[in-house]
Amino acid sequence: MAIKFQFNKTSLNELNKQLKMRTKALPTIKNKESALRLEVQKAKEQAGKLSEELERRISLYSYMSGLWNEFDPNLIKVRDIKLSSTKIAGVHIQALEEVVFDIKPYNLLDCPVWYADGLQILKNMATAGIQYEFCLQKISLLDHARKKTTQKVNLYEKVQIPGYTEAIRKIKRFLEDEDNLSKSAQKIVKKRQEEEAKI
Repeated sequence: MAIKFQFNKTSLNELNKQLKMRTKALPTIKNKESALRLEVQKAKEQAGKLSEELERRISLYSYMSGLWNEFDPNLIKVRDIKLSSTKIAGVHIQALEEVVFDIKPYNLLDCPVWYADGLQILKNMATAGIQYEFCLQKISLLDHARKKTTQKVNLYEKVQIPGYTEAIRKIKRFLEDEDNLSKSAQKIVKKRQEEEAKI
């Protein structure tokens, strides 16, 4: 990215302002990147634990797999998912508060005894699965924000700050050269005027 500038003091002041702003912002952006990196790592660990928990629950109830053929899947469904919004390192994330289920009434005399336990098992497994999905979404959002922040850090560190510094250096050299030439020209003119005054 080439920085456009003119060889004058106005451009020099503008470039100095831009450089100062980026130099001041860089530590904050680096801190945000570190925080996001840490949060992504925590979220991945949490997703791993939730995945293991879900697998554990599934294997725990695998002995009941034959009984599930008797179960009426219309008895339970997810009615609502209550969310809250949190902000992690400047990124808005939806957090799962509660999963609300609709359970249709059923006749205890007509259904097997284990239906009540089966409903609870399904609620627990569905809640764990939904928590896992929300955790994956959180990882995706945080990782995207981290990548964007890393790009910004690299842009500032490797492109803009060195570019502004180089442009400022070029303008200063040009202005110094121009000033030296002007002083030299003034000395020559003054010397000529002194020689003409002697004649």
